[in-house]
Amino acid sequence: MGFVKFRILSVFVLALTTQLACAQGSWVKAAIPATQNLRSVCFTDSLYGWVAGDSGTILHTVNGGNNWVRQNTQTLNDIEYVFFLNRNQGWASEFNFTTSPNGTILLNTTDGGATWHRQAYPVANIFMTCILFTDSLHGWMGGKPNGIFKTVNGGVNWTQAVIDTSTLAFFPVLDIEFYNQQTGYASGGILDVAGVIWKTTNGGLNWQAIDPSFAPADEVHKLHLFDAMNVMGAGGDPDFGYGVGMITTNNGGLSWIYHELSVQGNAYDLDFRNDTEAWAPLGTKRKLIYSLDAGVTWTPIPTPDSTSIYDMTFPDSLHGYAVGKEGAFIKYHPPVVPAVVPVTSSMEGYLLNANYPNPCRSVTNFTFSIPGTSSGIAPGDRDLLSPLQIVVTDILGHEVATLPCADNHPGSHSLQFDTGSLGAGCYLYRLRASHQGHDVTVAGPKRMIILRES
Repeated sequence: MGFVKFRILSVFVLALTTQLACAQGSWVKAAIPATQNLRSVCFTDSLYGWVAGDSGTILHTVNGGNNWVRQNTQTLNDIEYVFFLNRNQGWASEFNFTTSPNGTILLNTTDGGATWHRQAYPVANIFMTCILFTDSLHGWMGGKPNGIFKTVNGGVNWTQAVIDTSTLAFFPVLDIEFYNQQTGYASGGILDVAGVIWKTTNGGLNWQAIDPSFAPADEVHKLHLFDAMNVMGAGGDPDFGYGVGMITTNNGGLSWIYHELSVQGNAYDLDFRNDTEAWAPLGTKRKLIYSLDAGVTWTPIPTPDSTSIYDMTFPDSLHGYAVGKEGAFIKYHPPVVPAVVPVTSSMEGYLLNANYPNPCRSVTNFTFSIPGTSSGIAPGDRDLLSPLQIVVTDILGHEVATLPCADNHPGSHSLQFDTGSLGAGCYLYRLRASHQGHDVTVAGPKRMIILRES
């Protein structure tokens, strides 16, 4: 009877995991004391956040957007971008078109925005469109008409990075992302001219632009780094007849693949709630698109109250916030999943790790550990769990691949899996054994995403 209960539990857990892998959440409009266009949103955690926009607007919340306080920026110029490293330290870029010389005024705060300090960027007619700090000293900004800029003293001084002299090198920069201290990517471009992606491998001192043969026709607004080799960018063209564009690489930028979705518009942002669920706002199209398989397929939905949304963020997997035109502010509600009472598996001690790379395109690796003794199994019965297998199923539970484990001795093991026979999408995998003539899951399931070139 105990074994039957364990099998029923395994099926239930698999079904629940499938539901989690497939379900998407929803967005609801929330009140905010602003009617100005909101251009940027940044949350350091689920509670502390800032939004910025036209007419010098910066608003701050300490309770997840339930209440807001307007901060004194000492300006009526538009605030283009706001970035906070933690609850206290933040930076913002102000576009000055009203007094000569025109250009960027940089704002910084060390008290959560209670006081903002303003300092003009020393080079005229450079407008900073994005800001990223990896710690309190090291930061980057992207600008238009062009330029990537670096600071090593918290923004007191900035140095323009060296960018190669290729055809696409000197275009506006819209986003900068770093995977580690050395490897980073930036994106940008000009609508109806070309999109650009740059890469650095020396901490942002030097950047090299994408090969023009891989460049899309339109700007790339935002990047997501799965790891140093696998990168996705979002953009497109809002004009009639063109679609949202996604550009990807799986070899560190040596080559790129660009494809347009069957959804009209331009993706102005790209944010992942977790490993597999991604969202992008389409601005004046008044739609959001979401993916449940790490960007392989996308589905459009209307925004709450037909608001135009441009920027969004997920500080964690349960909270999301987005802003847009005329004071639009929306909050994410995660999918509702039935409560499950925690249960300790009778196969305690077996460990199945996340596959790597994930997402993958051709080959991935499974790693797992076998304990020296098997909790819940009578002494001497461990060998009855042989042979062990990695079993791969689609999200409906259909078995699509089985990998036998040649070595069933205690310790760490790995298996390489060629995904060539499977289509793009989301899959589940688990460690399975045979016990007294019955199949039993001893670890897992876990999720795996397979990407394919289009």
